[in-house]
Amino acid sequence: MDTSTTIILKRTNNYNPDFLSLIKLLDADLALRDGDLSPIYFKHNQLQPLDTVVLAYIGNTPVGCGCFKAFNASSVEMKRMFVKPGERGKGIATIILKELETWAAEQGYGKAVLETGVKNTEAVALYQKKGYTIIDNYGPYINMPTSICFSKSL
Repeated sequence: MDTSTTIILKRTNNYNPDFLSLIKLLDADLALRDGDLSPIYFKHNQLQPLDTVVLAYIGNTPVGCGCFKAFNASSVEMKRMFVKPGERGKGIATIILKELETWAAEQGYGKAVLETGVKNTEAVALYQKKGYTIIDNYGPYINMPTSICFSKSL
């Protein structure tokens, strides 16, 4: 792989300016997909201080991100997965997801859960391809028919 397409990962926190800029793009993308439901979902995507963020770079340019937070004593919840539209189809989301899973396992977690929207078809396909199975909606997503929840053993 030449250096113009080499993916470099960085473990960081949610105060990282590159993460914050990617999250703005993610929120704009989700607002377009979710339309009138966007404000409902937005309130579930607010993160408190978090030291488990993964950023993906091509060169010095941030192109994708993801993070996780404790869900319970043995599980994490994957959050804020995003790859810039112009960089999709290069396997970046898969690389980020794998790094998040590895990091969570290193911290002693044995399971990951996550939620995505039914209109986020690329994410649904990615999670299913990577071994996540659909579960009953949990927590704030229980009565949200536009949400799909997944889990995977790490």
